[in-house]
Amino acid sequence: MSAGADTRSVTEPGVWAAELQRRRPVAMEVVRGRVVVVAAHPDDETLGAAGYLRTVHAEGASVALVVATDGEAAFPGAGAGERAALAKARRAELTAALAALGLADTPVTWLGLPDSGLADREDALVEALREPLRDADLVLAPWVDDPHPDHAAAGRAANRAAPVRTHRFGYPIWMWPWLRPDDPVVPWPTAACFALDDAARTAKAAAIERFTTQLAPAPDDGPPILPREVLAHFAGDRELFFRVPAERSAPADRFAELYAADPDPWRTRDSWYERRKRAVVTACLPRERYRHVAEPGCGTGELTTLLVERADRVSSSDYTAAAVAATRAALGDACVAQAPLSDACATQAAVSVVHAALPEPAALPEGVDLVMLSEVLYYLAPDAIDAVTERVAEVLEPEGDLVLVHWRGWPAEAPQDAEATHARVLADPRFRLLVEHRDDGFLLHVLRRR
Repeated sequence: MSAGADTRSVTEPGVWAAELQRRRPVAMEVVRGRVVVVAAHPDDETLGAAGYLRTVHAEGASVALVVATDGEAAFPGAGAGERAALAKARRAELTAALAALGLADTPVTWLGLPDSGLADREDALVEALREPLRDADLVLAPWVDDPHPDHAAAGRAANRAAPVRTHRFGYPIWMWPWLRPDDPVVPWPTAACFALDDAARTAKAAAIERFTTQLAPAPDDGPPILPREVLAHFAGDRELFFRVPAERSAPADRFAELYAADPDPWRTRDSWYERRKRAVVTACLPRERYRHVAEPGCGTGELTTLLVERADRVSSSDYTAAAVAATRAALGDACVAQAPLSDACATQAAVSVVHAALPEPAALPEGVDLVMLSEVLYYLAPDAIDAVTERVAEVLEPEGDLVLVHWRGWPAEAPQDAEATHARVLADPRFRLLVEHRDDGFLLHVLRRR
């Protein structure tokens, strides 16, 4: 935290605590892979995420920290020599804070960009972050709407630099004292909460105490950067994070990368989740038999083989070549696998598998009476979901059925989760709801074309 104390009124911690109790955000998942934390200033990471970092580190995660500035402009009236001394002191404070958290082995990358100037250097910050974030499983960065320009710029830059495969979350800091829970900028639908036990709270408090330059009165005897009423927001038993969804539809090369690494990247053939989901989906189909089924995003073809048993004709597709090949292999003699990827394989069993992306006509052909959208729609941006919905409404015959089924988690590449994705289609008056199933694993809706 940097750039001087603020004199605006401070929201009481109890206001936020009551709102968190009322809303009950989902639990923040404990990641055990590589976690990279981006901070605009030394102490941002401690205030916003110390408890979470302490926990994932203890659980075996590899934690790394990237600090954009040294926080040397915390006191705007300081001269050049004083700023240099403050920068040195703040680096030492961060080292001490990490030790207090049990994170002394955490590598820290210091970028040394000018404090209070990140908004003017955002492009440079993006480039500086690309390598540190390259293989991260999770990136934590300041929340992009935090009411501090350096925090917002650091958050935007981290989100731009992180790979598409990386989960991204923002941690708020000045939001707590300077905003209120009903502020429309607070993205409650993407909130995730992490509960701190007593040991984590104690360690976090000890780490915060190491930032003495921010806790003591300013050199001109002004108030400290972190006065008591602000620190109270970071003494509770919760840390809050906001997921940063992908802004665009997941790119085709991401799925090609997944299939190149593993021919069954989602364990569709043998996981209980997938086997159970297929059983529930097929049990929820209102009709015993369909005339023509469209199945975009066929993946490895496990669901396709079940649809073949329930339909006279199945048109499956995927926009990943490896998935098309896998489905053709799964179908065996029901599909002429030697056909070019751009052509339908035909025809003895009235099954085709083509290389096509939603909402292309090849993926959603005319005159179908069942459209199966399984684990595919939430990878699309909202405008693309609207285009798919429009195409489904055009090609699905009256009284035909539409199945939506998606994992209740949130893939890193997905712009929306299952709830938001399904809600977008459910709002379309051209469809009426027949079946709804929800559990901890997946969300399922069967709709009928009016």
